[in-house]
Amino acid sequence: MSNIDLTKLPEHIAIIMDGNGRWAKKRGMTRVMGHQRGVEVVREVVRTSREIGIQWLTLYAFSEENWKRPKSETMALMKLLKRFLKSELKEMLENGIQLRTIGRTDKLPEKTRKVLFDIIEKTTSNRDMVLTLALSYGGRQEILDTISKISRKIESGALTSSDISEKLVSDLLYTADMPDPDFLIRTSGEHRISNFLLWQIAYSEIYVTKTLWPDFDKKEYLAAILDYQKRERRFGATSSRG
Repeated sequence: MSNIDLTKLPEHIAIIMDGNGRWAKKRGMTRVMGHQRGVEVVREVVRTSREIGIQWLTLYAFSEENWKRPKSETMALMKLLKRFLKSELKEMLENGIQLRTIGRTDKLPEKTRKVLFDIIEKTTSNRDMVLTLALSYGGRQEILDTISKISRKIESGALTSSDISEKLVSDLLYTADMPDPDFLIRTSGEHRISNFLLWQIAYSEIYVTKTLWPDFDKKEYLAAILDYQKRERRFGATSSRG
C-alpha cells in the first residue's frame, strides 16, 4: 500500500465481480463454492476500501439477467447474500459503513429483502463509507424506470418536455444522490459492461483484469487503484501534457 497516493483516490469505485463459476470449474468445485469464495473477496475489498479511505463502493452483486440461471443457483446466491449481510453488520457499524442497494429489489425473496432493508436501516446514520449492492440490477432497466418517472411527471403537469436535462435524469436514477463512479473495475478478463451503470460510467476510467473474482485479493485491488492514479482524466478536454 506504500505506493498508493491517499490524496488521489477515486471517490467512487464500481466493480463488476466476475469469474466465480469459472474459478470453481477449474478446481472441480460447484459454482456455489465459487460464489462462497467470492463472498470472502467482497469482505476483503470492502475492508481495504474503508482502510484506505474510499468514500463510495458499488458492487454488481446480482444482475437482472442472473434470474435466468438455474433456480438452485439463484436461491443459493440469495442465501449467501443473507448470510453475508448478517455477518457483516457488526463490522459495518463499527467502521461507519452505510449499506445501500440499487435495482429492482422487489424481485428478491421476501426473507432476503427483509434482512437487506433491516441492515440498510441500521446503518443509515453511518458516514465514513457507502457500500452499495446492485441487486436484481440492470442499467437499461434503470433507464427505463427513469423514463417512466419522467413520463408520469409530464402527464401530471409537474414537468414539461423542456424541463428534461441531464441533471433531471441523474436526479431520477437509482443512484440519484451518489457521485458517478470515477473508476470501474471488471475481473475475469471480459471486455464488456454487462448492463452495469450505463448512464453513470460515461466518463469512468475502466480497468479490466484477467484475474477471476475469487482470486482478486487486496494486492490485486491496490494494483488496480495504482493504475488509476497513473491516468490523466480529461472528460473530453485536451491533455494538459500537450
